[in-house]
Amino acid sequence: MTHPFPIRRERGARPLLLDLFCCAGGAATGYHRAGFDVIGVDIAPRPNYPFTFHRADALTFLADLITTGEIERFSFIHTSPPCQAKCSLSVGTNASRGWGGTHVDLVPATRTLLEATGLPYVIEQPNGRAEIRRDLWLCGEMFSLDVLRHRNFELGGWTAPQPPHPKHRGRVRGWRHGEYHDGPYVAPYGNGGGKPSIPELQTAMGITWTDVREELTEAIPPAYSQWIGTAFLTQARTEVAA
Repeated sequence: MTHPFPIRRERGARPLLLDLFCCAGGAATGYHRAGFDVIGVDIAPRPNYPFTFHRADALTFLADLITTGEIERFSFIHTSPPCQAKCSLSVGTNASRGWGGTHVDLVPATRTLLEATGLPYVIEQPNGRAEIRRDLWLCGEMFSLDVLRHRNFELGGWTAPQPPHPKHRGRVRGWRHGEYHDGPYVAPYGNGGGKPSIPELQTAMGITWTDVREELTEAIPPAYSQWIGTAFLTQARTEVAA
């Protein structure tokens, strides 16, 4: 179900977005370009995060905002809970190496708190077994990027149109089962197997403010969240004008 949401802002300010599990700010940058001011929260230090940042447990931080009423400052919440528990890549790797069972699935607890805020929200996860609704899914080829980086998005309390999925231009460059394949896309994960250099990864993702590989490989391209943020703000403004 969708319903009109107020776009909350102080006089002269842009609507405020809460970016939980923010990493280095791939999503945040796209939302900022769409028209939001952004506050990020992550349990790890993120000195490269380009906006206001709080180092904290994301769910504790959100619960405190709800308890104190400070959540009313915000118009929208984006979340990217850690995906290692159920994403297809991690599950397969863990099984093949005898790992697994140590990662906690934070999606259910995240969703419960998000619904308690009454705000529109996004939960972002990679392809795999994470239990989110696939209300929207995006691919780098939709934005002419040199990464595929398929991502699923659960949209809480609002909807967005699904862009068409263009045919991929070729393969992801790198080694697969002892054979090297060339292609127009780089692999934005890991270190071996013909993975891209840091500059190649920055260019392909559209992320220039961090050169930390771990941050680049965990990020979503800003083009994704810019599209999502623009879709939400356009819908909200249309509903207010109606």
